[in-house]
Amino acid sequence: MNILYDAGIYLMVFGIRIASLFTRKAALWVKGRRNIFQYLRDTVGIYDRIIWFHAASLGEFEQGRTVMEQIRVRYPEYKILLTFFSPSGYEVAKNYRGADYIFYLPADTKLNAKRFLKIVKPEKAVFIKYEFWANYLRYLRRYGAEIYVISALFRRDSTFFKWYGGRYRKLLKYFDWLFVQDENSKYLLSGIGINNVSVSGDTRFDRVAEIKNKDFDLHVVEKFGGGKKIFIAGSTWKEDEEIILEKIQNHSDIKLIIVPHEVNSEHISWICSKIEGRVLKYTDIYPDIPSENYDVLIVDVMGLLSKLYRYGDFAYIGGGFGAGIHNILEAAVYGLPVAFGPNHSKFKEAGGLLCKGGATCITDSTELYQWLELLKNDSNLYEEVSGICADYVAGNTGATKTIIEKI
Repeated sequence: MNILYDAGIYLMVFGIRIASLFTRKAALWVKGRRNIFQYLRDTVGIYDRIIWFHAASLGEFEQGRTVMEQIRVRYPEYKILLTFFSPSGYEVAKNYRGADYIFYLPADTKLNAKRFLKIVKPEKAVFIKYEFWANYLRYLRRYGAEIYVISALFRRDSTFFKWYGGRYRKLLKYFDWLFVQDENSKYLLSGIGINNVSVSGDTRFDRVAEIKNKDFDLHVVEKFGGGKKIFIAGSTWKEDEEIILEKIQNHSDIKLIIVPHEVNSEHISWICSKIEGRVLKYTDIYPDIPSENYDVLIVDVMGLLSKLYRYGDFAYIGGGFGAGIHNILEAAVYGLPVAFGPNHSKFKEAGGLLCKGGATCITDSTELYQWLELLKNDSNLYEEVSGICADYVAGNTGATKTIIEKI
């Protein structure tokens, strides 16, 4: 496995370097790792006691925030080091004040893993949800660090449980403890001899509850609503936007806010070209602009979505016509009924809300329109669905406390 795995890592890096000539995301991936070891040596204190958190991207970072922040408060003698694999996480969170050091994670070659760990010398390492990097895990164990994974979710169709997954199952044995989201994950792990497991739940519930309880004011969004209902389409891709704009923008009694997953100028221009009413970009808002006179608001900056849901009445969550839906809990915590596309089977919270009646899966613009009309015209049904969503989130908090007590 080692030779094939290492070859795969080098091929991945080579492919990203080629892609960096054509795409901004790949270019950031490469640029962010340039001279990374010198930067580490110049930045990390040699006597620092480090707890290392690793997140694949922005979603995993949000999932781990409550744990990082609680450790920072309870154990101030430790420094928090946070790494990312993806630019979409690092570029948004690079100024996050809840960590002492924030870096891109060097590619998982043997040499990189050894160099990184000899500089950082973490006492504990926490991987958020997934990303089981073999060389990092191997050398963490060799150097005596405690290793954890939090909010992990395992499914029967995962490689770990296939007949050919023996080499991957060995990676799980490096962990001192695995905190999983549900009983099914614990059951699957016990079937392959992994019993150092706790069902802690999903820390995202704690995170969205924390956001809801924080004070903040996006007056420009409230002003844009102008007293009308607000439909928020969050983390959308082109496939989502085509469905939304086909019918939803024609509702004269509803304002539409679109928060694309990708905010590059080309994508934003494409969205604007599909809108029939008056459209306003978030970056074009200034104090005296009469935003209430516009029909559609496009949020062309990152990092606002979880706060924007506070001002919404209905939410559509993007990604369900592609790789998978994005975070539905950010909307559900405010009691927003949620809709999303068909690719949601890997997301436990989606199944939970579908079963309870708080969420709806749609396959085309007609179904989305019908869902919206039903809720818009039946206030009793709306209140029922809204309550289901809010109660579902409130009833699943507490994972952070369980994890902190064990770590």
